[in-house]
Order: sequence, then C-alpha cells, then structure tokens
Amino acid sequence: MTATVTEIWRHPIKSHGRERLNSVMLSAGKALPLDRVWAVAHERSKADGSEWVSCGHFCRVAKIASLMAVTSTYDEDSGLITLQHPDREPLRFDPDHDSAEFFAWISAIVPEDTLQPARLIRAQGPAFTDSDFPSVTLCNHASHRAVEQRVGRPLSHLRWRGNIWIDGLAPWEEFDWDGRDVRIGETVLRIRERTDRCKSTHSNPETGKRDADVLSALDSWGHQDFSVRAEVIEGGQIREGDEVSRV
Repeated sequence: MTATVTEIWRHPIKSHGRERLNSVMLSAGKALPLDRVWAVAHERSKADGSEWVSCGHFCRVAKIASLMAVTSTYDEDSGLITLQHPDREPLRFDPDHDSAEFFAWISAIVPEDTLQPARLIRAQGPAFTDSDFPSVTLCNHASHRAVEQRVGRPLSHLRWRGNIWIDGLAPWEEFDWDGRDVRIGETVLRIRERTDRCKSTHSNPETGKRDADVLSALDSWGHQDFSVRAEVIEGGQIREGDEVSRV
C-alpha cells in the first residue's frame, strides 16, 4: 500500500485552535507557515516573542483542557483570525492588535484555578513549536488506530494536534525514520525526533473535556511518544493525496 498525505493542519495560535488546509508551501529550515506563530503567555511567563521558549511559558491544553475544543480560521488577506468554541460565540480579531478582545473571549473558558493568560505574543524568530528547532509534525493514522484499540474505543485523531497526517504505513513505522529523510510531494524532510506527549492528549477536540487516558495506552508500548518532528530540508508544496516515501 502506498503511503499518502490525508490531512494538513496548522495551529496559528499555539493551543488555541486548529485549521485544515488542502495544501501548503514549506520552506527549508522553517516550520509550517502560520503554525504556532502566536502564543498566549501566562501571568508568570517572561516570554515576549523575541526568542523560542519551551511550552511551559504558555497557556496550553495540558493545563486548560477546554482549549482543545477551539477551532480557528486565518484570513491571509486581512490578517484576521476567527476562533470558535462550543461554549462561545465566534470571535474575529487581529492577533497583533486586538488582544483585549481576545482575552475577553478566552477568559470564559479558562478556569480560575490555573495560570491566567497575560499576553498574546508573536514569534519574531522561530515559531513556537514544542521543539527548539522549526519543526513539522508527521502523524501516522495506523499508530492512532493502535492507540484506539488499546483505549478500547474510537478517538478523534485531532487530539494529537499534528501538522501532516499520513495513511498507508504500518503502526509505529514512523519511529523507524529517525535521522532519515522522507520525501512528501515536492519536499524533503529529515526526521529529527519522536514527539513526547502530555495530558493534552486526554482532551476531546469536540468537547474540550478529558475523556481518555491516552498516556497509559502509550505506556503499554514502553513510551509516551506519538508522531515525529521533522526539519524541512528541501522546500516545496505538499498537497492532500501526495505520496510519502523514504529517500
């Protein structure tokens, strides 16, 4: 069976929404365009966007489960983002200038007993991916199905918040790619590391509520990893349906 791209996703504001794309143009040494360009620094964070910092500086799904249910749409012509959540009316705003509107909207779904959002910041350098290098996350549908079997019921694959979804591989085959190059469409990506996971994966993307012990399921394989992080070596376009192969 030929491995192919089934879905492409970006997350303009880290942990605050996801958006599906039909295609994307990748550039060498950079993350997926408009993926994790903005992030929400919490009240104890000193992050200002001037440099990459770890995810612990930001409000994120691991601490605020309800954020998993946020979806987003970015209008590249106007620079406006539309956020939606099952418990809120949609918000359309400029992430570089309308932070007060954003904080008024998001405050209703952030519990009072957690670190509160303080600043909406834009990355001036590398995007706010969870790796300290600009990464694109590749996810394997077969590995997701294996996790579903261990959990014992269907799970939305969107809880992994990956960039590029691939079908046609064996379960966990992507872990064998470590250090190797993979061709997807017009691009070549080098697999740099496995993606370690946290409690964000326990949250349902439809409801924003924790409903599955995904980490325990992963533990049954002796790890808590899902998907791999890749560096773009040769840029180009990736489309849904493109073939995936090792170089």
